[in-house]
Amino acid sequence: MEPLRIATMLPSATEIVCALGYRDSIVATSHECDYPSSIRNLPSCTDTKIDITGNSLAIDQQVKSLVEQGLSVYKVDAELIRSLKPNLVVTQTQCEVCAASPKDLEDALTKWVGGGPSIISLEPNYLEDVWKDIEKVAAGLENPQAGLTLIAGLERRIDKLSKLVIDYYTSQHLKTQLKRPRVGCIEWIDPLMAAGNWVPELVSFAGGEDVFAEAGKHSPWLDEEAIIREDPDIIIFMPCGYNIKETLKNLPTVTNKPWWNKLNAVREKKVFVVDGNQYFNRPGPRLVESLEILLQLILPEVFLKEFNYENVGWIKI
Repeated sequence: MEPLRIATMLPSATEIVCALGYRDSIVATSHECDYPSSIRNLPSCTDTKIDITGNSLAIDQQVKSLVEQGLSVYKVDAELIRSLKPNLVVTQTQCEVCAASPKDLEDALTKWVGGGPSIISLEPNYLEDVWKDIEKVAAGLENPQAGLTLIAGLERRIDKLSKLVIDYYTSQHLKTQLKRPRVGCIEWIDPLMAAGNWVPELVSFAGGEDVFAEAGKHSPWLDEEAIIREDPDIIIFMPCGYNIKETLKNLPTVTNKPWWNKLNAVREKKVFVVDGNQYFNRPGPRLVESLEILLQLILPEVFLKEFNYENVGWIKI
């Protein structure tokens, strides 16, 4: 049997393959793959057509311009991929601006000599879809048991945390009729966009109520009126592709608005920035760590000292 040679075209795919135990079979990644650290020296087969040094509005305008022209946001180095000879490529169809798509790969591999690699395409919307994608990758690796084992471990961790949340609310309800905090998760700053897909599920598991998005549906655009009207108890900024430092640089676009300081979350000092790039926007194994971060922000009286993400995975502003 030919040894596995895997090319992963997005960070979550890389993390899934590594979590399944196949790090040493990866021969190429995308330009955005950076976890685990052991993959950072591997060849990168993609690049972006976007100037990412601009602010969030400039990036959004570039993306929209390319998409309106029917063009991809990404470049695939076809020559490099062919030279590395992967026999399995993992990519995605969930978001046309998140990573190279199967269409990008088809264009890059048209001159492939021979049978070409197998392509696995991920498309998560709900948290359950992330688990199904793990199963799909494990099947492609011809090791379905590895997928089942990984998923079982992730689900056990979530179930344990969810039970703690339920127990807390049950005990508090008997005393004070405690309500779940209303949480607004922001996935892009300018223009404003809420965090959809699996994020509302994570918010619910963490004991909150997502006020801007619906589980399993793509991230919706927001207007200022919606934020003022909903007036969340907690606001969490988690821009796609941004770390905490980059988010803070772009935040004045929102925080300098005249209505900002009137919001309940601002007055109560419950506004946070998380590392959306490393955690919330990667539909892979570290969504459990994303849940742990949310638990610290939504129920700090229970979980603040349970995990070590403060100033690394999140900060208060």
